Amino acid sequence: MTAGVPLVVMEDVNKSFGDLQALKDINLSVDKGEVVVVIGPSGSGKSTLCRTINRLEPIDSGRILIDGEPLPLEGRALARVRADVGMVFQSFNLFAHKSILKNVTMGLIKVRGMSRAEAEDKAMELLKRVGIADKAHRHPAELSGGQQQRAAIARALAMNPKLMLFDEPTSALDPEMIKEVLDVMVELAAEGTTMIVVSHEMGFARSAAQRVAFMDGGRILEVSPPEQFFAAPQTERARDFLSKILAH
Repeated sequence: MTAGVPLVVMEDVNKSFGDLQALKDINLSVDKGEVVVVIGPSGSGKSTLCRTINRLEPIDSGRILIDGEPLPLEGRALARVRADVGMVFQSFNLFAHKSILKNVTMGLIKVRGMSRAEAEDKAMELLKRVGIADKAHRHPAELSGGQQQRAAIARALAMNPKLMLFDEPTSALDPEMIKEVLDVMVELAAEGTTMIVVSHEMGFARSAAQRVAFMDGGRILEVSPPEQFFAAPQTERARDFLSKILAH
């Protein structure tokens, strides 16, 4: 882990949808090799924060830097940044009419300019890494939710991203499938992948995060190491949130 070299910097970021201010003066810096898990109640702005980092949601004011460069507004420069930022959503967003192998090789061939053979080799290596190499020639509908999500992770990793964004990657999954996806994510974290993860999985936040960011009402109320956050949250709001979710 490169100590203290920021990969993502958000400065005074604001975002509204009509009258609803989804993000209020967000300041957050994520270092290379760091895993930051963003938690908080529903509607607190977590997913919006995640989506502004690769401009799926344009911001109203403030600045976002990736690897020292301001996030481009549009065009080829933005496409290049997006190719370097892997994103895994709650819904798997796989192309239903293409095999899993084709889903993973598409970006490699079209964006990275690899030959089909080279792309297929790399894709198979990644599918093996996430434990679904035997499903390469199946279509998404033939896979379980957990397998589809692992395919989506393989597809994002194929591009060798500088940063992985996970927006509630397990919330659409059955309980027994959640573990297989989290296991892959824990492994990525252990390998030093820079990750921003929006999640309700407190076990993952405790074990894999270097820092936890707690959001409520569009603001980041506190950012601290997980052991500190779970043992002694600094804000009343975080204490209240944790008492509700950890009581069950």
